[in-house]
Amino acid sequence: MGSWHLGQGRRSWEDEKSALLTGLQQGMTVIDTAEMYGDGLSEELIGDALRDWPSLQPQPFLVSKVLPMNASRKGVLRAFEQSRQRLGVDCIDLYLLHWRGHTPLAETVAAFEELKAQGKIRHWGVSNFDTDDMQELWQVPQGRNCVVNQVLYNISSRGIEYELLPWCAEHGVAVMAYCPLGHGELIGEPLLQEIGDRHGVSGTAVALAWAMRSGQVLAIPESGSAKHVQDNASALRLKLTQQDLADIDAAWPAPRYKQPLDIL
Repeated sequence: MGSWHLGQGRRSWEDEKSALLTGLQQGMTVIDTAEMYGDGLSEELIGDALRDWPSLQPQPFLVSKVLPMNASRKGVLRAFEQSRQRLGVDCIDLYLLHWRGHTPLAETVAAFEELKAQGKIRHWGVSNFDTDDMQELWQVPQGRNCVVNQVLYNISSRGIEYELLPWCAEHGVAVMAYCPLGHGELIGEPLLQEIGDRHGVSGTAVALAWAMRSGQVLAIPESGSAKHVQDNASALRLKLTQQDLADIDAAWPAPRYKQPLDIL
């Protein structure tokens, strides 16, 4: 579950809390956020929801991100502590550099490794890194401890399939797809709904199942509506057929050459 616009008044606080809790009940156990989202309001909303989640239940896997302006050694440690407090946890499972800034990668990686050594984060990764960025990271001391690259990826934005996605698969880096439903243009899209009708699910579930079809990509759709979260969760049980995939490829062809990384 993503949270880019949650906690910022688009829907009521309680409705968005309910959506997060519904997702956890449906088995959507990863929650992605960032210090940037609503200047911490999304993290606060998630922390509020987690206080209502039973402690005896499996706890969600939490992902947050540090802004590049805070990516110095001291800046990372300070930003992490603020995120941790807003989320109300002792440890964040996965901590990402939101995008590249001016701080040397080696300094940011050293700060991430310090947090990991202290047991404050379990893993670290990056976001919005193209192949050349990943190759540079691989040359940094302990840079190969990166476990995730979070990038924009969906049916209408497939550029990473040509080079970045294979590179990440070869080097054991998981890919998290943000905006897996596009900028909203894939919601209600006729072909996706037609495929969904074949399976008795929504078109959005088709888009999400497609993004996750390789087993190498985790999709993080955002929704502040419990009903929409339930629709999204049906993607976990959806197996697209070869005909489904062929229909999608015909409408949105795979890339045939290297393309600049799409970033929002």
